[in-house]
Amino acid sequence: MRLTTKGRFAVTAMIDLAMRQENGPVTLAGISQRQDISLSYLEQLFGKLRRHDIVESVRGPGGGYHLARLAEKVTVADIIIAVDEPIDATQCGGKGNCHGSDQERGIHCMTHDLWATLNAKMVDYLDSVSLQDLVNQQKKKHAESHVVVMRPTFSGHTLSQ
Repeated sequence: MRLTTKGRFAVTAMIDLAMRQENGPVTLAGISQRQDISLSYLEQLFGKLRRHDIVESVRGPGGGYHLARLAEKVTVADIIIAVDEPIDATQCGGKGNCHGSDQERGIHCMTHDLWATLNAKMVDYLDSVSLQDLVNQQKKKHAESHVVVMRPTFSGHTLSQ
């Protein structure tokens, strides 16, 4: 599988949204600024996410986006599929013509089954990771980065790093 920018940006933006939505709707301009993703690109992605009932939009002053369902109920696979990101490692893109010609349609290359099995495993894995899992990972990293380490000095006082 080659996950392109579209899928990575969609997942990143959804983590940002899920982490901030408790304070009200999250603006795409805010996500754009924090994650360094083009606003127009986010608008395209969120249009697709909205059509797949993953996010809902709130219009007007103070508007933005929030999750349409709980973060525990949204998987990485849901997000990637919503933005039309193919999860396919086969040479033929799942079409069954690995050699590329219409005359050889249905003829698989020698490694087709290997890559098709990898596709299934990737989808299973991405379907097992929820948006909440990713939010929890980010919160844990953030908490760990703010730990103050105390170390003793020779004078008996402690210094923080």
